[in-house]
Amino acid sequence: MTMVELRADEIRAFVGGKKRPKPRLCRKTRSGFERPFFLNRFICRCRSNGRIKAAAVVRLAASGCIDDRTNIACFAVFASRKNCSLSGRRRSFPTKPGKKLSVKLILPLFLTVLLASCASPGRGPTADDVIHDVVIQNGTIYDGSGGPPFVGTLAVRGDRISHVGAPVELPGKTIIDASGLAVSPGFINMLSWTATALMRDGTSQSDIRQGVTLEVLGEGSSLGPLNDSMRQARLNRQDEIKFDIPWTTLGQALEYFEQRGVAPNLASFVGATTLRIHEVGYENRPPTAAELERMKVLARTAMEEGAVGMSTALIYAPADYASTEELVSLAKVVAQYDGLYISHMRSEGSDLLEALDELFTIAREAGVRSEIYHLKASRRDNWHKLDELIRRVEEAQQDGLRITADMYTYNASSTGLTGVIPTWVQEGGHAAWMNRMRDPEVRERLASELREQLAKQPAEGILLVGFRNKELGKRFMGKTLAEAARIRGQAPEIAIMDMVLEDDSRIQCVYFSMSEDNVRRKMALPWVSFCSDAASLDPSWATDMTHPRAYGSFARVLGKFSRDEKVIPLREAIRRLTAFPAANLKIKDRGSLREGYFADVVVFDPETVTDHATFEKPHQFSTGVWHVFVNGVQVLKNGEHTGATPGRFVRGPGWKGHPDAE
Repeated sequence: MTMVELRADEIRAFVGGKKRPKPRLCRKTRSGFERPFFLNRFICRCRSNGRIKAAAVVRLAASGCIDDRTNIACFAVFASRKNCSLSGRRRSFPTKPGKKLSVKLILPLFLTVLLASCASPGRGPTADDVIHDVVIQNGTIYDGSGGPPFVGTLAVRGDRISHVGAPVELPGKTIIDASGLAVSPGFINMLSWTATALMRDGTSQSDIRQGVTLEVLGEGSSLGPLNDSMRQARLNRQDEIKFDIPWTTLGQALEYFEQRGVAPNLASFVGATTLRIHEVGYENRPPTAAELERMKVLARTAMEEGAVGMSTALIYAPADYASTEELVSLAKVVAQYDGLYISHMRSEGSDLLEALDELFTIAREAGVRSEIYHLKASRRDNWHKLDELIRRVEEAQQDGLRITADMYTYNASSTGLTGVIPTWVQEGGHAAWMNRMRDPEVRERLASELREQLAKQPAEGILLVGFRNKELGKRFMGKTLAEAARIRGQAPEIAIMDMVLEDDSRIQCVYFSMSEDNVRRKMALPWVSFCSDAASLDPSWATDMTHPRAYGSFARVLGKFSRDEKVIPLREAIRRLTAFPAANLKIKDRGSLREGYFADVVVFDPETVTDHATFEKPHQFSTGVWHVFVNGVQVLKNGEHTGATPGRFVRGPGWKGHPDAE
């Protein structure tokens, strides 16, 4: 005789055509029944001629009679070896003489229990019910699909979601009444710079308080792969936050963060800039055939370690020294693993549409899924180009290209003064750049080009927010470039060169360069997800000013743009914060509220969720998010961080597993 055990969630998975979990081991009892370790199912056995076929059980499930929302799954399936093939692993349970139960006894008992589950779906928990670790009751559940929400119950056991369904009382170690609150999957930050901040403080305060449970790192530059000279250069450039770099590869780096302890989950792209520096350095030349082959090997290794794809940042040196052909060659490696090619395109201003054409070329020739980093049309003369960009992207999508984008929710960007400094002056790396700007002939040429840049991006619209030289910071932090130049008695282009030399850095700035109307236009696009393009910070230790996007990017999606301005419905906002980017990243079992998925869960008040950070006072937490769980562990409770650091390395589609994995 052969027995197949199916739980209610397995039957529902079978009906939906999805792969079922493996049946769990049971133990015998004197009564002749097989009693499971977890009492959320009832299992019995009989001779094969008394079997209930799998097809009959499927019909019962489809009728709605078998439903795990009743908190008891109570049926057994008995079939011949032939019929068992539909329902997974087969187990044989021979019985001793005198211990067999007749079909006349077993079938009525089975039907009695089954009918009881159908008749009392709202019954309260009993001592035999499974105890969940967390039960969130009475919340309005947004599962991430973009479909209509419903008031219901969500439960967590271990690191997984154990129940999602209609309102029902479930036993739990922690019970949260979410009446009037929204319950959603954890949010995904598609572009985060928080690695260094996590070395200072693993709690990721400003993002966790907005519901971010996954930080995606690696715009152009990634934590690995590193060679010895790259590691030493990074150690030398550390500022206030100092830490060791004991890793070489990208996978090793992310495993290090997980072992060290961080609140959010982490994923990463491998940076094409990092691959280039590893083999070519900072020279403005094509790689040799051997160098390119080694870069491809490094990309392949990163993908197999769990990178979600490859990224470029083509407005910066030495990234912009790479040709389209070089990028196609590397992107082909990524495509072999179904990774994502994501790009800060070569231009976001006057050559925006030409840069888009390059993205299309890479996507087509490499056969790779592609995404535009922080979609924008910068500088007033280019604002009108956004409509044409959208038209071209959607036309390409119709032609079969898999193109998406992400954005942050502000009309100002943030980068260094390198946003107006041409890349030719930066060739050779940081020291060469600094030395070159002291050359009178170079300064004359550079000043001329800077004046051209400032004619398009006025100095009045460049806010200085980050310095290495603290004395320089005391004088000019929070001032515009125009104000700093006047105080110094210099023309803005001369002030740029001299301040960069004095600070020995690119000096972090905020650029007011975008249209608020364009921000709303991008928000409404169904193929755009969201990012901060910033670190996750804490006002208790953050010193410099910063862009308010570090504290408010995601709260603005829910509050300002969904609730207040009604640019997108809340359920669509949540889809594009959760399931949509998870699908683009090809990560497993995250981004949705489904049974068996990792328990990355956010509970927030859609009526009060609000960002408070401003450009003048950026270090202010958003409010309105009450509870956040990462891998089933509560990291935010009643709006306050618990100090827990359960974050994990979330691997992409090419991951080959650990060498010792089965």
